[in-house]
Amino acid sequence: MSAPAKLTLPQAASYGTLGLPLAFIALPLYILLPNYYANEFGISLSVLGLLFLASRLFDALTDPLLGRLSDFLFNRPNASIMPFIGLASIVLILGLAGLLFPPAMVASGSRLIIWITTCLLITYTVYSFLMIMHQAWGARLGGDAVMRGKIVAARESAGLIGVMLASAIPGWLGYPAMLISFMICLGLGFFGLSLATKPAPNHLNPTQVASLWHPFRQAPFRRLLLVFVLNGIASAIPATLVLFFIQDRIRAPLASEPWFLGLYFLCAALSMPFWLYLVRHIGLAKTWLSGMLLSILVFIWTLSLGEGDAIYFAFICAFSGFAVGADLALPGAMLAGLIRALGHGGKHEGAYLGWWNFMTKANLALAAGLTLPLLEWLGYTPGIRDTQALQMLSLVYAGLPCLLKSLAAWALYRFFQAPHSPQEL
Repeated sequence: MSAPAKLTLPQAASYGTLGLPLAFIALPLYILLPNYYANEFGISLSVLGLLFLASRLFDALTDPLLGRLSDFLFNRPNASIMPFIGLASIVLILGLAGLLFPPAMVASGSRLIIWITTCLLITYTVYSFLMIMHQAWGARLGGDAVMRGKIVAARESAGLIGVMLASAIPGWLGYPAMLISFMICLGLGFFGLSLATKPAPNHLNPTQVASLWHPFRQAPFRRLLLVFVLNGIASAIPATLVLFFIQDRIRAPLASEPWFLGLYFLCAALSMPFWLYLVRHIGLAKTWLSGMLLSILVFIWTLSLGEGDAIYFAFICAFSGFAVGADLALPGAMLAGLIRALGHGGKHEGAYLGWWNFMTKANLALAAGLTLPLLEWLGYTPGIRDTQALQMLSLVYAGLPCLLKSLAAWALYRFFQAPHSPQEL
């Protein structure tokens, strides 16, 4: 079944289902596992920090190469990519199982560190491969702005459900139940993808793979990537600092933290139909710009919050989550349109998506690498009650993201909306 002119909701859902288990994996790798290893196996935080930082850097650096591999696999004449996705899924299950349940023979000392490092590298690599293959599949379906928005929204909505499940299951049912749930979700995702609309074959010679730096030779891609990076760092800074803000600035109860995060992700998922409706009427770039402006108007109020303002913060989480739905659904759709507009549709999607995913991970690393030392330099340390230090926390947590998002909105308007800018994608 090749790509139709329009995609129905069931067709989009079949494609998007794989996004659920992939997001399911992302949360444990970045958030749950460090705490798990520290408490269950007694590994020091400094060792864990170095281990996960090195693994994340390796993961980010391999993304462009995995993008080229994706193009090679998609461009093979009359060949299915499902066997490769199936094999990668099996390896991913084994990698996560190894991370969660190290065998007794390696459950302590340096052998445990070597085991964790090996499993992390394997799991990160296979996870990134599946992510890029899934994104390239959607990008190769093509279509107009509404169809591209629907494709990305289906993938990101499934991903948000995966994040919420991965957040809840370990605390409620434990890690064995989490692994079983992941295996079931991954099986359903593979089945859904096998039924999904297939990208149209291109009959290219598989050796015709774009060079590693090919996307950066395209000025429209560089411009869109600049918008994406500015906006991405603006979103990553609050994600890095949110727990510090909840605990020290508004001093909400510890048990309320999952509710704030859950409300944020739930509103992001519920906002998808609204943003797609807006795309249908004003296009991708104007809709994304609207989402950025809404996010700024809502989040700037965080600067006024202080101790005891948990209710107001909940409202900000809800409306910020609603605004971030545009950030999740629309940049990928604009990238897919840009690739088509450059004449590279059905040829080099993986090359572009490799760098796109590299910058997604770099945004998170930059947010942590810049803001945490900045806060320490400004006098903030976790648990502090000094008024000036807490004001600095608010400025970095809310003021800096709003400034960066304003720059992203300006760049989006300048490059894709202003008079004499390129035609909207």
